[in-house]
Amino acid sequence: MTDIENYHNWLRDAHAMEKQAEVILITATRRSENYPPLRTRLEQHLYETRRQLSSLQDIIARNHISRSALQDAMSRVAALGQSIGMMLPGDEVIKVIITAYVFAQFEVACYTALLTAAKRVGDHHAIHALEAMLAEERGMADWLLHHQPTIVGQFLHRADLPGVEAGK
Repeated sequence: MTDIENYHNWLRDAHAMEKQAEVILITATRRSENYPPLRTRLEQHLYETRRQLSSLQDIIARNHISRSALQDAMSRVAALGQSIGMMLPGDEVIKVIITAYVFAQFEVACYTALLTAAKRVGDHHAIHALEAMLAEERGMADWLLHHQPTIVGQFLHRADLPGVEAGK
């Protein structure tokens, strides 16, 4: 494959990835009702994700790349599976924060590769948008890692209280 073919494939992959992230974040937001700072950050990142989707659609259109409907559908199925895993009773919020962190790190790696490819093929119009997406994903991953001990501590405290739902 040529550099441009790889770049175009990775743009399609990034679009599918953000569709998957959108589904995961919607579910995660619903599953974190007793943890307001986490819920607020997830809602903020859902907004960022939707903006990233729009930017990716613009980049894809500007490069005259056909989007893969199958790839988008498969990413939604994968996201549904991950979302179901987060809904297991008991410790949903812990599964939410772990899943969100792992996914954010995955996105950091993907955007790093995509940004490198954009620079190599000379897609100067996309570079700024991709740098912004990479920064948002790094910010989300950093926030989750920094706040995980507090959220886990809150969960453990709530789990010790009789009649209190700790999981979400």
